[in-house]
This record gives sequence, structure tokens and C-alpha cells, in this order.
Amino acid sequence: MSRAAKDPRVTYENQSFGMVCDVGADIPHHVLPAGYRLRPFRPGDDSVWTMLQRAAEPFFDIPDDLFEREYGKHRGDLPDRMWYVETEAGAAAASISAWWEHEPPTPTDRGRIHWVVVHPEHQGRGISKAMMTHAMERLVCSHAGAVLGTSAGRPWAVKLYLDFGFRPDPRQLDKPDVQQGWRNVQTVIHHPVLADWLQGLDGTP
Repeated sequence: MSRAAKDPRVTYENQSFGMVCDVGADIPHHVLPAGYRLRPFRPGDDSVWTMLQRAAEPFFDIPDDLFEREYGKHRGDLPDRMWYVETEAGAAAASISAWWEHEPPTPTDRGRIHWVVVHPEHQGRGISKAMMTHAMERLVCSHAGAVLGTSAGRPWAVKLYLDFGFRPDPRQLDKPDVQQGWRNVQTVIHHPVLADWLQGLDGTP
């Protein structure tokens, strides 16, 4: 299977960074488009997850054991914290998990939006928005805050997270390469929240 194409508007270097938010009651509400349904993880979904990631990931290879490394120690929690979107015919289209901040998890952990993926054939239909609503509603049951990792090469994913209340991780503000990554994203998404944040970063009114 060939790797998904990079967004043609991303002409800059891909830079990883984190995002954080408080988890509250004002979660944006989105529903799946017609023709799709959401279901929890079930045994045997390891290969489905790997297939989706390989189809959609433009920047790095997905090794065979990645699912086991990311989730294998907590398989009993997967039906409560991982979901798949599929078509009415049962074809896998997307996946998301509402995980923990750390491994092993601690009682004070924030939640983590983890490994959000939509197969290229199903992108651009609002599936990610609906998955985020569901995952954030799960996180609010157990966590006061949330974190996630993403990168400048995924500007429309970044826009989605900004729309759900995530902001650049303040612990990374002293890293020039991360700051530049955020500036690069803004050249694509032109997000008002990010514009205000960058003005504050630059010390401009």
C-alpha cells in the first residue's frame, strides 16, 4: 500500500509539537455523516488499526508491532478508550483513542487524544470532528485536562484541535524550531486563535 500524499500546501519542514487543553463541558458537538457508524475496539482490531495508519500516514513508516507497543499493556481498557468508524458495509474508515498522558498511567494523569486517523478515501467528510467529540466526552469523565502530539505537517488536524480548545503546549515555548513550526502552520490555516497566540509570543499587541 502506498503512503498517503502530503498536503501540497505544506512546503516547509515537518515539526512535531504538543498541544494541551482543559477538559470541560463545552465540547463541540459533531455527529458522523450519513453512511458511517462508530463502534468500540474489539479483539482482532490490531490489524485494522495498522492498515488505517499505513494508509494515512505521510511522514513515517508504521511497523508491524506499533499497536502492541502503544496499547498492548492495557488491552482490557481498549473497548472503553478506542473506537473505530466504519461504513454501513463494515469497511474500516477511521480510528481514535482517548488514552492516558503517561505510561504507566498515574491517578493525576491528563487524558491523551491518541493516534487519530482517517483513511484517505474517507477524509474531508467530518469524520475526525465526530470522533473528537466522542473521545473528548470520554476524557471528561476521568480527566481534568488533555494533551496530544501532532506536527506542522498536519495543518488541518491542528485546526481541528484548536477548534476543540487545544492550545500550543507552553512547556515548548523556549524552542525556536517549535515556534517556527507554529508559524508555518498559520500560513496554511490562518486560525484566529493561533494568530492571537503568535502575537503574544512575539510580544506584539
